[in-house]
Amino acid sequence: MKNVVIITGGSRGIGAETAILFAKNNFHVCINYKSDVESANKVASQVRKHGVDCICIQADVSKEAEVIQLFKQVDAQLGCVTALVNNAGIIQPQMRLDEMSQERINTILTTNITSYFLCAKEAVKRMSSRYSGNGGTIVNVSSAASRTGSPNEYIDYASSKGAIDTLTTGLSKEVAAEGIRVNCVRPGLIYTDMHTDGGEPERVDRVKEFLPMKRGGQPAEIAEAIFWLSTDKSSYSTGSFIDLSGGL
Repeated sequence: MKNVVIITGGSRGIGAETAILFAKNNFHVCINYKSDVESANKVASQVRKHGVDCICIQADVSKEAEVIQLFKQVDAQLGCVTALVNNAGIIQPQMRLDEMSQERINTILTTNITSYFLCAKEAVKRMSSRYSGNGGTIVNVSSAASRTGSPNEYIDYASSKGAIDTLTTGLSKEVAAEGIRVNCVRPGLIYTDMHTDGGEPERVDRVKEFLPMKRGGQPAEIAEAIFWLSTDKSSYSTGSFIDLSGGL
């Protein structure tokens, strides 16, 4: 069976490294991005060097119509998805809850939660034996923040990732008998551009001494776990969580 992976938020950071790793292992790749087409195309050029097909599809995955169109384009250009990596997510500038606006809170929750639900829904409709599918895997990218709560900085983001943990647990049980495995990785402090979005590009270096391992993580280290959970090497794993947070 042809291996096809959709990676949301695939144009940078963890998503980009994951796309390249899947390509090295003969997966055809869809890189989803919201706005940065230049970065998406750069990742795609690296992916294609490994001899696989790769497409870049712009979609705001928090909007159902755009998610439906994304999956239809993958069906037509690559074939039926066999692995979904729910990775798209945002943070906003650090602040306490009593400083947050309703608009900010709703933007975080919609972007970071609704998108995962919508993409998982479309994947299930293609993978599940209930719909005559051949099975598949879904890996949700959560965060160690779901356990720590990120007080004084990002409790809205942390709460959104807590919802992803619950989604992983519930959906894994819902579709386990239908040939779909649903697992989750929870990265900690990783060197990505996301910290710039939060207003502190050097955040990892500021707090890494508080970690048992005394260092931040690299996107490639997270990609390895995502890939493992997406292959038969993890065939008896569903509803599982891999914490990649340097001991946090």
